[in-house]
Amino acid sequence: MNAVPPLPGQELLAKGAETMSRALDQARSLAEVAARQAEALAPKPPRPPAALGFLGLDPLRLTQAAMEYTLDATQRGILFWDTMRRAGNAFVEHEKAGCPPVLVFEWEMLVDGRTLPRRCNYALVRIKPPEGYKPTDPKARPFVIIDPRAGHGAGIGGFKSDSQVGVALRRGHPVYFVIFFKDPEPGQTILDITAAERAFLRKVHDLHPDAPKPVVIGNCQGGWAVMMLGASDPELMGPLVLNGAPLSYWAGEKGRNPMRYTGGLAGGSWPAALLADLGNGRFDGANLVLNFEGLSPGNTWFKKYWTVYERADSEPERFLEFERWWGGYYLMNRDEIRWIVENLFIGDRFARGEISAGPSSRGGATFNMRSIKSPIIVFASAGDNITPPGQALRWIADVYRDEAEIKRLGQTIVYLVHDEIGHLGIFVSGKVANREHTEIANTLDMIEAVAPGLYEMRITDVAGSGTNTGYQVELVARTIADIRAVSGEAANEAFPAVAKISAANQTIYDLVMGPAIRHMTTERSAELRRQLHPMRARRYMVSDLNPFMAPFAAAAEQVRARRAPASPDNPFLEAERAVAERIEGALDSWADWRDAWTEAAFHAVYGTLAALGVAEGTPEEQVAESADALADAPEMRHALARIAAGGYAEAVIRMMILLARARGGVRRSRLARSQAVLTGEAPFADMTAAARQALIREQTLIVELSPEEALAALPKLLPTKAERRRALDTVEEVAGPEDELGDAALGMLRRLREVLAAG
Repeated sequence: MNAVPPLPGQELLAKGAETMSRALDQARSLAEVAARQAEALAPKPPRPPAALGFLGLDPLRLTQAAMEYTLDATQRGILFWDTMRRAGNAFVEHEKAGCPPVLVFEWEMLVDGRTLPRRCNYALVRIKPPEGYKPTDPKARPFVIIDPRAGHGAGIGGFKSDSQVGVALRRGHPVYFVIFFKDPEPGQTILDITAAERAFLRKVHDLHPDAPKPVVIGNCQGGWAVMMLGASDPELMGPLVLNGAPLSYWAGEKGRNPMRYTGGLAGGSWPAALLADLGNGRFDGANLVLNFEGLSPGNTWFKKYWTVYERADSEPERFLEFERWWGGYYLMNRDEIRWIVENLFIGDRFARGEISAGPSSRGGATFNMRSIKSPIIVFASAGDNITPPGQALRWIADVYRDEAEIKRLGQTIVYLVHDEIGHLGIFVSGKVANREHTEIANTLDMIEAVAPGLYEMRITDVAGSGTNTGYQVELVARTIADIRAVSGEAANEAFPAVAKISAANQTIYDLVMGPAIRHMTTERSAELRRQLHPMRARRYMVSDLNPFMAPFAAAAEQVRARRAPASPDNPFLEAERAVAERIEGALDSWADWRDAWTEAAFHAVYGTLAALGVAEGTPEEQVAESADALADAPEMRHALARIAAGGYAEAVIRMMILLARARGGVRRSRLARSQAVLTGEAPFADMTAAARQALIREQTLIVELSPEEALAALPKLLPTKAERRRALDTVEEVAGPEDELGDAALGMLRRLREVLAAG
């Protein structure tokens, strides 16, 4: 039957209704922003007035306290400025040396990316275990760590002995680190770096032919580099660990996470292109570091330095150690920073599978996260204001329709959210290294024995004997709805509008401004601009390059020899702390207002544009109708056809999956027992790791698609009483004491016994 043509004006009415619907959506979004901001900016209870203890002192004691404080404050001031001088000198020396990696471990270079066919400024190095560490086992799973190239230099993952590198070395694993040099190779691109990292992994495979596939750890922006590798060459990868990695840049909570709005208010990607052109084709990483510092001005612009002054006797060494990494600024090519901004920060294209894998790819292929087959562990923190949990986790909800699809695709995803640690603390905190990174490393040994699915890792303290404290680790089954609850908003039309406006502005810049700026810029002017950047100038100004800083070296030595700190109860110290708290609070309040207005302006501008249809035609999230979502249909049909096929191995794995499914998760102690069975007992011990993984995946599919039929078919897999008894004994041993199972798992165990007894 022929379609009835629309009546005159009907199409216009439909268009108007659609526009009105979008306008209402944006109005609701802006109202929610206002409500969140009102809550965040509500007047806080006034701080109690500072205890002015000196008001009640008699004149003699007041004079003594004032003299004591004056001497102490003067000495601390000299020690403070000497610390600044030392930091400035360290910065100058670090720059002269070419900003080498800040690894505290000795290393040797294995592959230099500057010598590869597709040259880039990356290299693979092998970490040498320090004296006293466990000898490296060449058959143990190698660890490969990729640091972020986000303005700073390489080495944060091995910045301290208590670090990701230290955790792996103490366990006897070979550890490799991907470093990079200050200056990019001419013409290098992000895809060239991906090709180099692929070559690095092949080198690791060649060095450890008898070891399991390497664990690949990506820190911050190194996380999406790891995911690109996993999507393009899944066979090279073992488990992947993503630490504070921003894979879904649009995600976040209203009233928080303001950094995701800055690109939109700047008009898109063209400012990054402008800065790169002013740098004679190279983008200065100091610009990124300045943005990071601006997120929390109370801490980075005041408290960090105040702490050095307040604790001038103990804090300088820790400060200098951190500044050694924080103060090394790296460069990127124009094409690199544009690729990052347009694909990740502005376009949010990775999670939607829209990043091109390069012209050499067949059929215009893109990096598709669904191609990754290795287990993935995601570590995020609620206290991270650079990569909040939404940006670290939302990609899971964007890539997969539901948790059942994760299982059907044979994928295992584990996420861990810290309550309060900041972004840098994820990488440099000794407490995090000794707890979260240690427990992640412990779990990685057994992660491939976990049935496919989505899990949250929970680490709880368990008091041991004496004064020792251990940790209990549990993987709890989660859903995509849980991810959406943690990650906050993401599907807001204001962000696609940013992508549209950014593309238009970038085209105008490329046609009008870019050629003129590139024509006027020279390498000399670019270098002068870099040297005058505030992030560098503030260090040069307090180094020995400034003759006025020279006297502080000798003065500091005299102070240390005659140090006379004020007593802790000195009333002037109390007043000093009160003033410092108010200065920090004022800066933080200013930042709160700035962020509130930034968010309101963003939604007002881009929400309006979205309501007017500017984002119309922007690709929606690909999850619901992805063609890839149907690609596993033949595998599902094959799995269902094998419900009654197999023997002892299939039955044991199926029973363990049924138990874990009933319980809703698995403790690491059970996972360790399962791993021992799967690697140490026949017939599993005779299988390759790939064969065991294929068997676990197949049985997970069967249980997920048809759990009752999977349970009922167990007697066919175990035709004799001896096999049934053996299988039950094995599964019960893995499950552990019945009083620790919980009602659901205990009920499933009883059903297993009944089915096998009746069969």
